[in-house]
Amino acid sequence: MPADPAEMNETAPPAMPAPCPAQEGGGPAVFACANGGKARALSILKKRADFLRAARARRQAAEGFLLQARRRDPDEGIEGVRVGFTCSKKLGNAVTRNRAKRRLRALARCVLARCGREGWDYVLVGRPQVTVSRAWPDLITDLERAVERIHADRKPRP
Repeated sequence: MPADPAEMNETAPPAMPAPCPAQEGGGPAVFACANGGKARALSILKKRADFLRAARARRQAAEGFLLQARRRDPDEGIEGVRVGFTCSKKLGNAVTRNRAKRRLRALARCVLARCGREGWDYVLVGRPQVTVSRAWPDLITDLERAVERIHADRKPRP
């Protein structure tokens, strides 16, 4: 392990992510959430209908990706935080798309496990060139801010 931070790979995920500003009470600066200090398990969205419902709900653009989110109906009978990933051919060839999906999955494990809300579905949509090349700390900050804005109280339109 290099002693100089400048020698470290900026795109590699850090061992311990920063705390989420959207989490009430600040929380510890470790990979934990407010539910007993354990990271929340994330379920993966697999059905097209779930992705389409998320696409019709709230959206928040970030520099490294697009975040789509929706609150599930209580009668759906599904608990926990669910997350999906979309990387179309616009991102590039299969190698580039797979790298983008790997980064988005790692990002969701770091941030949504702490900051995601129970009963919500999230979809992370990769962006061409940016998702694979953006510095890892910047991606973490992007997702924390996007989740915070998604859950912010909305003013009614006149």
